[in-house]
Amino acid sequence: MSSATARRSGGRASRRAARTQKTVQSLPGLKRRIPPYEMMSEEGIERIHEASMQILEQVGIDFRDAIALADWRAAGAEVDGERVRIPRELLMSLVARAPSQHTLHARNAERTVEVGNDNSIFVPSYGAPNVRDLDGNRRYSTLADLHMFHKLAYMSPALHNTGFVSCEPIDIPVAWRHLHIVYSCLSHSDKSFMGAVTAGERAQDTIDMAKIVFGDEFVQNNAVTTSVISCNSPLVWDETMLEAMRIYCGNNQAVLCSPFVLGGASTPASMTASVAQLNAEALAGVAYGQIIRAGCPTLYGHYLATVSMRSGAPMNGTPEISMMNFIIGQLARRYDLPWRSSSMPSGSKLFDAQSGYESAATAMSVLLAGANYMWHAAGWDEAGMVNDPAKFVVDAEQCAMLYRLARGPQFDDFDEALAAVAEVGPGGHFLGTAHTQEHFQQAFFMPELFDNSSYEQWAAEGALDTNARGRARARQMLADYEKPALDPAIDEALLAFIRKREEEIPENQL
Repeated sequence: MSSATARRSGGRASRRAARTQKTVQSLPGLKRRIPPYEMMSEEGIERIHEASMQILEQVGIDFRDAIALADWRAAGAEVDGERVRIPRELLMSLVARAPSQHTLHARNAERTVEVGNDNSIFVPSYGAPNVRDLDGNRRYSTLADLHMFHKLAYMSPALHNTGFVSCEPIDIPVAWRHLHIVYSCLSHSDKSFMGAVTAGERAQDTIDMAKIVFGDEFVQNNAVTTSVISCNSPLVWDETMLEAMRIYCGNNQAVLCSPFVLGGASTPASMTASVAQLNAEALAGVAYGQIIRAGCPTLYGHYLATVSMRSGAPMNGTPEISMMNFIIGQLARRYDLPWRSSSMPSGSKLFDAQSGYESAATAMSVLLAGANYMWHAAGWDEAGMVNDPAKFVVDAEQCAMLYRLARGPQFDDFDEALAAVAEVGPGGHFLGTAHTQEHFQQAFFMPELFDNSSYEQWAAEGALDTNARGRARARQMLADYEKPALDPAIDEALLAFIRKREEEIPENQL
């Protein structure tokens, strides 16, 4: 059944479901009204840019894929085996084709967002093989856990995207796993989502499922999904990522060109030199995306961690990560590119003080650096090995607080508030004024998952810590969850596609 036929035949049931559905609050995409922080001088930014150009021109970068090598040769780069050396004029002419902003469409148009320039979104975490469940137990994750995180993302107002593999559903064969992840994104939420990248055919399945929902022509002309295309630092773009990139860029879908940076291990043990290397890697990815299809949304980006020289483990929330984010933001603006970063990562094994401090340190720097795609914004612990629903909902509330900060100061009721000063005068209080009664709920953000009551009241209500409150909130959100309306005919078409592909793909294929 075509997507257009499915929409027609199921339209009545879909409208009925929409009328009876509870309203789920969702904040619009963030329009930042505070200036980005510029840490480095213009001279310093140009020095890093020049170093990146020299890396690509003199050292070169490997593209371990025959099609990509042919594409680069045809574009005018120097290709020697798998090594590609890119003249700066060619590189920057390609980078200039990438849009500075694009619309990311959701299946519910009210959840559609802008990405780029002064528009930003928060996106939940990705890729954890384990979950810390609602009872606090750490274990391998399942499809039911994935459904839980997609539901929580849908229910969290400040998260603008469902994500993708919030946790690995290990109870589903690897060969079929991506089909069930895409279906969960599309059925449990009506926000935008991310796509599969672990094989070219899995990327194509993502596109085909998106076309069932949105229609072929709409997908060809509009971004409805975003996918991460990771560079293997140092200086390697591999065949798997490039195959997926060709599928997504060829279908005009957004990609995140993201070096996976472990500072001191996959980059030099130097903050500024690390940025020069990852800048070269990311720009080469953006440029190749524009070779595939000029004008497709290709975001500049990275995953940043530094490495402990005592243990070799990745570290989060360090000063150098914040400084690199500030500099990368300046570079992205130099190239007029939207950019991604990771906003709430932590290496802690538990949702504890370390987890909170590390997440807060990085999130604030990423926000002030002006990131457009603030990924890993909810749930990430243990260096990405665990997704925790308690941390997920607390992080999501932190995103709402950051959202409020980035909107900047408002003067909407300034004159009314000043009139209240005259009304109260010296020695009075404002609790009973008409202005306070009208504005108190919106004037100052009131976190629901942090406790600001007296010790006695806190003790009387069970002496709950943030972890316990987070788990309780996640349970309540899941109890209140209702699936967003999806045309039954489209739903059946998606399930039929999954059945067909499971018959075609060997279960034991990796």
